[in-house]
This record gives sequence, C-alpha cells and structure tokens, in this order.
Amino acid sequence: MLRSLRIKNLALIDDLTWELHGGFNILTGETGAGKSILIDGLNLLLGVRADKSLIRSGETQCFVEAELSISSQKADQLNFILEEIGAERCEEGQLILKRSLGVTGANRQFINGSPTTLQFLQQVGDLLVDVHGPHDHQSLLSTDQQLQMLDAYGKLDSERSHFLEIYQKVRKTEELLQSLEMSEREKNDKIERLRHLVAEIRLANLRPGEDQEVDQNYRLASNSRQLIESANYIHGLLSESDNSVFLQLAQVERRLQSWEKVDQGMTPLAESFRSAVLSLQSFDGELQSFAERIDLDATQMQTLENRVNLIQTLKRKYGQTLEEIFALADESESQLKTLESREEEIQRLQGEKEKLEKESKKLAQKLSESRRKVSIPLAEKIQKELRGLGFAKAHFQIDLVQNTLIASGMDRIEFIFSPNQGETPRPLRAIASSGEMARVMLAVKTTLAEVDEVPILVFDEVDANVGGETATQVGLKLRGLGKSHQVLCITHLPQVAAQGEAHFKVEKSVEKGRTLTKLENLSGKSRVQEIARMLGGQNEKTLALAASMIDP
Repeated sequence: MLRSLRIKNLALIDDLTWELHGGFNILTGETGAGKSILIDGLNLLLGVRADKSLIRSGETQCFVEAELSISSQKADQLNFILEEIGAERCEEGQLILKRSLGVTGANRQFINGSPTTLQFLQQVGDLLVDVHGPHDHQSLLSTDQQLQMLDAYGKLDSERSHFLEIYQKVRKTEELLQSLEMSEREKNDKIERLRHLVAEIRLANLRPGEDQEVDQNYRLASNSRQLIESANYIHGLLSESDNSVFLQLAQVERRLQSWEKVDQGMTPLAESFRSAVLSLQSFDGELQSFAERIDLDATQMQTLENRVNLIQTLKRKYGQTLEEIFALADESESQLKTLESREEEIQRLQGEKEKLEKESKKLAQKLSESRRKVSIPLAEKIQKELRGLGFAKAHFQIDLVQNTLIASGMDRIEFIFSPNQGETPRPLRAIASSGEMARVMLAVKTTLAEVDEVPILVFDEVDANVGGETATQVGLKLRGLGKSHQVLCITHLPQVAAQGEAHFKVEKSVEKGRTLTKLENLSGKSRVQEIARMLGGQNEKTLALAASMIDP
C-alpha cells in the first residue's frame, strides 16, 4: 500500500505530505482546489512524462516522494527489477520512490535511493498502481483491451505467451524466407559483395589488439631520430664520457672495498651499492637495445606505415574497432554460406514454417477454447455487478469470433451491452452515454479485482454523470474493492464520499499573497460538514443527513 506521498513545489502545492490509510481512501474538495494535482504527483512517480510547467511559479525545482509497504509476493517481483539497476532490495517490505523536475530540464528519479531511468520507474509503477481517470473508461472501447481483460480474468497469460512465442517464430521464419526469395542476379551480386568483404578482412590477417600495437610502434618509429639521440646522450653520460657515471661509480667501489677490509659490517651496504650498479648497467644495455629496435631502415618503416594504413582503411569500411570487423566477417561468412546453399535453406525454412504454423494454429485453437470457457462466467459476473449499479434489466455478453491468426491469437472479441430491457444489445463502443460507460468500467474493475494483482487502484472521478441510489451503489462497490486493494478515489458525490474508510479534503488558501493547496484529514464533525457541503450546504437538515450517511 501507499503509506505516504510528499509533494513539494508542484503547481499550487508548496510542501504537502499525504499520510494514507489502507482500504478505501476518499479525496474531496471544491472544483479547482487541486485534487487532481495529488494524482498528477503520483503519476510522476509512475513514470508519466512531464514538463517544467508543473513546477510552482518562482521555484527552480519540484519533487515527489512516496513510501510504500510491499507484500512479500510483490517484493519478489520488484527485486528482479531492483537488482537489474543495482538498487537496494525491498527490505522488510519497504519501497521508496522519488522523482524531481528542474526548470533547466534536469530531471532525476530514484528507487530506494539509487538513481534509475524513467523506463524502470514505469516498470515499478505498472506492478504497483493502476490509475483510472475520468476518460479511462474509453479503454473499454478497445477490443484489444477487452481481450486483455478476458485473459486476465481467465488467468490465460501463460497460454497466450506460449502461443505468442511460436507465432513470433513463424513471423521470423517468414522474414528469413522473404530475404532469400530474390532474383538470381541479386543473389549473385550479394554473394560477390560478401565474398569480397570476407576476403579483404581475412587476407589482412588481423590479430586482436594489433591496431593499438601497430599505432604505438608507428609513433615510436616516427620519432625514432629524437629518441635515438636521447638514448645515445644518456649512454654517453653513463659510460662513454671522460668523467662518466660508471667511472665515478668504480671509484666508489674501490673506496668501499678498502672500508670493508677495516669494517666487515659495511659489507651489506656495499652489496646493496653493487646491486644498484648492476641495475644501472642493465638499464644502459636495455636502452641501447631499445634504440636499435626503433632505428628502422626505410623498408621497415614503409612496411609499418602500410600496416597502419591497411587497418585504418578496414576500420573506415567495416567497423570502428577490430572486434566489430571480426564480427562483420563472421556474420558475412554465415550469410554467404546460407546464400550459397540457398535452395537447401529455403526448403529447410519452408518445412520449419509449416511445422511452426501447425503448432501455432493448435495453440491458438486451445487458447480460443479456454477463452470461451471463461467468457460466459465473466459476462455473468459483470452483468450481476451492473444490476447493483442501477442497471436492473441490463444485458451483458461477450462475443468471440474466430479470425485469422494475429499476435493475440485467432479471436475477435466484442463486449455486447444493452442497458435496458427491450433494447437490442449492441457493441459497447456504440453506447453514447459517458455515465453508462463509467458504470460499466466500474463493474468490470470490480469483477476483475479478484484476479487483479496490482495492489493500488486510483479512481479520478470515474463516478461522473451518476447520482441518486446509483451513486450509493458506486460507493459500496468502491468500498468493496477496498477490502482486497488500497483504493484512492476523487469524487464529487456525497454518496460515494460517505463510504470512505478514510476521508481527505483538498482546499485552496492564500498566504502572503500566494495561493496554496492544503490537505486535511477529516473525521468526526469535520467530515460531516464536508459531506453536508457536498449535499448542497451546511444547514441543520444537510448536517443531519450527512451524519446518517456516514453512520447509517
């Protein structure tokens, strides 16, 4: 559940912390008070894209932070994502989400204190929160969404995924076949290009890391004159000059030998000196050898330069690194082999395609049968929920018609609905009334709640365009959802608000010449007064009615 939501410098909100309850949470207030800003803040944490216009006027940054309590089952799912981004796991069921927006465009997001991408934030949000806005019932008009709902209710995700895996293999095989179905001239041209590419790379006889080695040798050789002069100068100082270092060290050696004759305790120090002299002599020898290695003649220099030019040419044509060039050669050889045995490959792929198509049709048929089995009880349950929402004589059914194979299977679905007895049932998309659509959405969500694994449901005025006894039933349905989910609901209906287990009021105030949005946790008298306001005004009758609605 969402335990707390803190919002700072977002629109009319200065600094606000919302401490929520489990179950059914109600959010009310006058139009324009800022109720939807709270949902906007939550949406930011769910990875919804935003721009800097949301930042409170005069501020340079806004941020939203949420603390959530996660079940052990959800924690296991989330930890896979958290491990992928290197974030702390959900220890003891605690999850912290944070997102900030800056006027300069510096937007950042964090999960359990670790920086993350908007994509990972969306993945986490999809697992935890389902937001339904005042126009979200339009998703019911999509046959793709209707099929998703049916599969969710029937727990058919595994069957659907298995079918999709084979279906995608069919498409992949078709693409491979299509790539092979070319004219003889096109085939020969491509074979010739691939042969030239592979031959050019293989004949170069490149070695891993050779480019860096050759570049280094070429730089040394290009500067060989200066380097050799330095080596000769150092060698002269060490051993060739009249007062060379080695001559002076020989004098030191004679002095030490005399000292050792008098004091044998000097021997360890003398040995250390002799070891240092040997190291210096070794250095002088290696320096001369190095100078000889880089002293290339014209032929050697040209050979090295040719090798550098060859590698640079191959990089310009085939890849920025030798690894990319090697990979391209391997891939081209594979393509060449396939093209040179094209007829055999076509026959093999055609046989594989036929086998996969047969398997995909079998899986699609099985998935279709499973859908038909669950469509009838799902339709019956939705119809039962609709009767509790003011559609006493409503008819609801789910039509499935087999069609050509697509990624979702072989079924074309249609939710069929008639709100009144005697009316011809029609596709749900043909219904014009937004009030009817909102109630159908609520009936569907209530029905799917038992299989819905998303723990937090947010309803932003989905009860619009209903009233009277129907509004009371809407409130009861939402309260029922609160038994299995945490429900957050923005409403203007007193009948719905009265059903809340926790009630929060949003209102605007002016402080120091600036408009602010405030949040108040209502209980007792303050809650009765708010319900009375929603009924039309705070007078003796509305206050009494409000009290009776809260505690019937």
